Amino acid sequence: MGQTTFTDMEYSNRKRKTKREEFLGIMNHVLPWDELVSLVEPYYPKGERGRPPKGIEKMLRMYFLQSWFSLSDEGLEDAIYDSYAFRTFMGINFMEEQVPDATTLCLFRKLLHENGIAKLIFESIKEFLEQHGKIMHGGTIVDATIIDAPTSTKNADRRRDPEMKQTKKGNEWFFGAKLHVGVDAGTGYVHTVEVTAANVSDREVAVSLVRDDDEVVYGDAGYSNMHKREEVKNSPHLSKIDWRTHVQKPYRKNEWAPGAGRYWHKQYQRQKSRVRCKVEYSFLVIKHIFGYRKVRYRGLSKNKSHAYTMCALTNLYMFASANMSGVTR
Repeated sequence: MGQTTFTDMEYSNRKRKTKREEFLGIMNHVLPWDELVSLVEPYYPKGERGRPPKGIEKMLRMYFLQSWFSLSDEGLEDAIYDSYAFRTFMGINFMEEQVPDATTLCLFRKLLHENGIAKLIFESIKEFLEQHGKIMHGGTIVDATIIDAPTSTKNADRRRDPEMKQTKKGNEWFFGAKLHVGVDAGTGYVHTVEVTAANVSDREVAVSLVRDDDEVVYGDAGYSNMHKREEVKNSPHLSKIDWRTHVQKPYRKNEWAPGAGRYWHKQYQRQKSRVRCKVEYSFLVIKHIFGYRKVRYRGLSKNKSHAYTMCALTNLYMFASANMSGVTR
């Protein structure tokens, strides 16, 4: 921000910062702004005619705020005017400029989606973690979570989103999409992202979540018997992977008599769970901290772009939470 305003002077005398300010301050320090701006710059309007465009970094900050706090375009515009923490993060001085309106944000998000920039941002963050040795290789955890979609038919077509499907989990039915992730087994950072309809089986996507140098893959019972699938048996790499997935637990149904075999089986499953639980933290950040429990857009393509952004920001959040914010690019 340029010059100090009276508002900044007033807020500087507070006894403490809010949690929101602390969070935004950490993320502002961790995010590699220069590199992110360079990813968007080739596709961004040059301002040769018409109204001069807003700065790329300012629009990226606004886009990330929307992702972190799960706000609509209009809601975010109002929140920036209302919140000192948001205004400080955006670097806006109301004496010199105004907040980009909701239409500007919508067009910027459209530009990111149509040019595949969201995936580039995800890959850039992953490369940053790779450069500093924060991602290990040799093992992957695969898992998926359901992202609900609106079931209402109160629209022009009088129908639900045709790309969203319903599926049954336990005794409940869900309608929406499914977010599949491949997570590094050593550190828990997301390295691969896929988005499908909710009725797609986890086993069908598991192969695309595995890296070329992985030797071990962990998964829950939804990935059992992966070694028997044709695409796994016919692949020289996948057929050699140790699929350490959970199996059904017969000791819960009293099919096994108490003894050494039953104890060993429970301990083996518990050790696999101790590794596999890392993937649950990434879903905790995405769905509960960032609030991404429902799809934001129609169609799988737009929601996949949004998923790339959410996973990139999740990796940075975990990076900062692990007291690694002193590392810079």
